[in-house]
Amino acid sequence: MKKLIIPLVECLAKLRILTPIRVAKLRYLYVMRKWPHFEHPHDLNEKINYLKFYGDTSQWPSLSDKYAVREYVKERLGRDDCLVKLYGKWDSVEEIDWEGLPNQFVMKCNNGSGDVLICKDKRQLDIEATKDYFQKMLHRKFGVASGEPHYALIKPCIIAEELLDTSTQPCGSSSLVDYKIWCFDGKPHNICCYSNRHGHDANVGVYGLDWQYHPEYSIFTPHHQEAKQPLPKPSCLKEMLDIASKLSKGFPEVRVDLYEVKGHVYFGELTFTSHSGWMDYFTQQYLDETGELIKI
Repeated sequence: MKKLIIPLVECLAKLRILTPIRVAKLRYLYVMRKWPHFEHPHDLNEKINYLKFYGDTSQWPSLSDKYAVREYVKERLGRDDCLVKLYGKWDSVEEIDWEGLPNQFVMKCNNGSGDVLICKDKRQLDIEATKDYFQKMLHRKFGVASGEPHYALIKPCIIAEELLDTSTQPCGSSSLVDYKIWCFDGKPHNICCYSNRHGHDANVGVYGLDWQYHPEYSIFTPHHQEAKQPLPKPSCLKEMLDIASKLSKGFPEVRVDLYEVKGHVYFGELTFTSHSGWMDYFTQQYLDETGELIKI
């Protein structure tokens, strides 16, 4: 059924037959199995959608832009050492400076999700296939099919960044541990961690600011699995929370994603509409508790 319903909603959205809020309500209903109350919200999912359609989203496009947000981070923190090294930014695939890129790099669009290319050996990279892939990504109307209109306001481009070392990640994680810090008007509340990412699959877990593990907040699935052991407390946790606090100040809700490599903190992205506002991998207890922290 999902193979029919979701493509149908996406098609109607792209044809502008469905408005963004109707797309969001239909997809919320399908995922959460209950009617959405965006106009009179209570929990985290509903309030994210309320803010998306009724709140002040004037800064969302630039701060959700993986390229433009770098300037915001630099200004807010008064430093740029937490930004991953940028190798280049291009508006079309024909502009990409392949010769100027190092042997290893990460390439992605500034306005999407799940489109990251990790190149570990440029000599083995099929450049023509890569150009075809990013040509499609540049023309993809990201956000339209998910009911996230602020993404449609981002001018798409391609960026290449340094490939960070994953060899020393905690618990032997095969991918960078993604520390997703939920913040409410400058106040970090908890950290949702993703490790051992493989496509859409990952080990997940929610931790308090004191690094107490809270499995009762998660709904574990084959795609979101509980790790065999809790992650150790990051040595730079205090710095992470300070960065998240400064970057989230002034916003009712935003998720600040950070990484840590050999004791150094790196900025990932700012996310205002986590999973488009229909997160079914958190318990209702978690959604209610965090929803109460959003002032609208």
